[in-house]
Amino acid sequence: MGKLQREKGKRGERELSSLLCEYGYNCKRGQQYCGAEGNADVIGLPGIHIECKRVERLNILDAIVQAVHDAKKGLLPAVFHRRDRSEWLVTMRLDDWIVLYREWEAGREPANVD
Repeated sequence: MGKLQREKGKRGERELSSLLCEYGYNCKRGQQYCGAEGNADVIGLPGIHIECKRVERLNILDAIVQAVHDAKKGLLPAVFHRRDRSEWLVTMRLDDWIVLYREWEAGREPANVD
């Protein structure tokens, strides 16, 4: 990976961290502190291991494999990614997404039935 790609990756991590902070989460780049393998690119989103990809061409399957491999036990692996002039997307394995959805569904207010 060239220096320009690494810099774009770092900018993407900072951009995503700032965006998640705007949503109320205390997020920051993870590897700026230790750079050890297995650390999330962005930390501070409870329960989620974030693999951040800010590239034009992404092999999403490879990115998911990396996120799954690097995620610490108890964290759901997710790839946050975007291209230039595009919005951020999140990709997860279906089983992990179902865990999140069921948690959300369990916390919903019951629908009013008249």
